[in-house]
Amino acid sequence: MLDESLLDAPDALARADRRDLLRGAAEAGARVRTAARHAAEAGIGALAPEGRPRAVLVAGPGTAASGVADLIGALAGAFAPVTAIRPTGVAAAAGALRWTLPGWAGSVDLLLIATADGSEPGLALLAEQAYRRGCTVVAVAPVRSPLREAVDGVHGLVVPMAAAPYGEYDAETSAAGPGTLWALLTPLLALLDRVGLIDAPPDTLQKVADRLDRTAERCGPAIATYSNPAKTLAAELADSLPLVWTEGDAAGPVGRRFAAVLAELAGRPALVAELPQALPSHGGLLAGAFAAGADPDDFFRDRVDEPEAMRARVVLLRDRPAGGLTAGPAARELALTHDTAISELEPEEGSSELEALAELLAVTDFAAVYASLASDNRT
Repeated sequence: MLDESLLDAPDALARADRRDLLRGAAEAGARVRTAARHAAEAGIGALAPEGRPRAVLVAGPGTAASGVADLIGALAGAFAPVTAIRPTGVAAAAGALRWTLPGWAGSVDLLLIATADGSEPGLALLAEQAYRRGCTVVAVAPVRSPLREAVDGVHGLVVPMAAAPYGEYDAETSAAGPGTLWALLTPLLALLDRVGLIDAPPDTLQKVADRLDRTAERCGPAIATYSNPAKTLAAELADSLPLVWTEGDAAGPVGRRFAAVLAELAGRPALVAELPQALPSHGGLLAGAFAAGADPDDFFRDRVDEPEAMRARVVLLRDRPAGGLTAGPAARELALTHDTAISELEPEEGSSELEALAELLAVTDFAAVYASLASDNRT
């Protein structure tokens, strides 16, 4: 259940926000600027690569590292294949996780390591394995961490992770927080710009930070729900099963991160699919038990003591697709045909790919935070 009255009570939101989630979302732009400065100080801007890598491999623990790998895949995948190295182990703990390079990785490949912890022995072993294979290794990790000591200057280059402007957040949520995502992602964007895989020069990163700041102003706790896209989305998702449908290269990883953060921070399930395949993949959910018109057989029975049934709600995240071809009208028609409510988010017109991605990420991250704070089981 979602306490919608809490959304328009800034003081109550602040009291409920014991993990500083709203602060983390608001500081995303500042983290981009600090991370870009760290990347420049580490010498990324002065690199003179001999050519593009054959493939990019990305490794790291938790929601933030998974998001980094997914976003890099969407941004750079047209020029080099991007492979996320998934950890194995008996538990999701730093000492238990292990990563292994694929057998084909070698001297023409680039390994990126992203971690907000830096104490994972498995990542140090991965960097050593990559060094023996001749892979170039670049890591983003906290300034005082075992990984930095193990890698920097010996097995590769380490960029210090940008710290939060006013102190770190609760460790429980740092891996899922939006500030952590941008602190890990930004130096890698600067690197990939230098090797020619994406377009992210310093002025573009500054525009990304500015877009994150402007979106944070629109989505902040003092802005009323009726004019706040993140609060509106959180309220619309109350008591629903979100079906997140994405369209466009930037929207895909945003939708997958939104589902992951909803689960991790708010304890809410969501299903994600890309258009147009989302229509047949999720169409059955709009006509089955989660349909808006679905009702138990015994229409007249007493429901006073029964919880309200969860109904599907479509969340359409759209970046403007190349060539103007869109499945948006078909998605709306399918939802409306089944009396299913639909929420839509699009970036500002004229946005670059990175600015569009930043805006969609910021709104959905804020929405997940509001869903977390206003849910009875999280406050």
